[in-house]
Formats: sequence, structure tokens, C-alpha cells
Amino acid sequence: MVCPRCIMAVEKIFKDNNVPFEKVELGKVSTASAVSKAQEKVLENALKTIGFELLKEKDAQTVERIKNRLQLLLQMEEIPTSLNLSEYIQAAIPEDYSGLSHLFSSMEGITIEKYFIHLRLEKTKELLFNKEMQLSEIAWKLGYSSVQHLSNQFKKVIGITPSAYKKMKDKPRESFDNIK
Repeated sequence: MVCPRCIMAVEKIFKDNNVPFEKVELGKVSTASAVSKAQEKVLENALKTIGFELLKEKDAQTVERIKNRLQLLLQMEEIPTSLNLSEYIQAAIPEDYSGLSHLFSSMEGITIEKYFIHLRLEKTKELLFNKEMQLSEIAWKLGYSSVQHLSNQFKKVIGITPSAYKKMKDKPRESFDNIK
């Protein structure tokens, strides 16, 4: 879950299936009581219809928590250029970062750092598509040290420059959930 609409959709599924919950957050639902196997199966099927899945395995839940923290970071007003990604993750998930990094890489096939680069570039595409900001404002907002750094990374990963992307008629975007 990466946005308030996602949270509302999950809340609706729980309400529609009469499963009491206390709180729905990004990637996590706190239920008021234990969920029966039958309820779990119904919820699992309903969540699949909207593109979500029920995570039961501890490692999968940890990877999802890392992804959610990174997506929350993107929603900040401004990402500090001095951000230390490993410290940010470790503050949210108090486990050894090298273990988290290894787990993430083994399950996702990409490092946490590269995953975050892809997230920032997709956010860049979104902001360019919506024409909300100039590239210099985008670089500042997303914690890049310079416009040149953002442009170089965009070209290296996406294959074209940000200005060429802006000029494209059909601007392809990747869903945050599909980034690998």
C-alpha cells in the first residue's frame, strides 16, 4: 500500500467482510482480534482483486516494511541531501542493516539503494509528467546534490534525459509496486 486511497481500499475490504480492525497503515493492518483461517482466505482473495497480497512470512513482511519506509520517505516535503539510507532504515526497523540489506537483495534481486534510486526516478517522472516543478526543484525535493546528478542518474537508468522524457508524447511510468 503506497497511498491513502490504498489504505481506504483495504479498510473497505475488511469492513465488507466483517473483519474488525483497529488500524490500517501502509503495509500493515492491526486487527481487533485473531482472524480465522476462513476469514484469512476471504481477505486474501479480496486483496488480490485490488493488487495486494497477504504477507505471512516474516522475511516478506520485513522486505515490505523496508519498501513502505522508502515510499514514505518519498512523500516527505523534502528529502535531505545528507540522508543516510542505512541509518534511516535501521531507525525504522531496528535490526542489523547488513542483514536487512542481504535479505532485501536476496528476495527482490536488487539492492535497497538501487530500489530507492528507482523510486526517486519514478517520482521524478511523475513530477515531470504533471509539470508541477522545474527539474531543479525536483532535484532539491528528492535529495539530489545537484540537477546534474539527477540528470545523469535519470539518463543512466531510464535511458533518456529528463528533458527528452518531458517532450515524449506517451510518458511511460512504472508502478511503485512493480519496481525491481
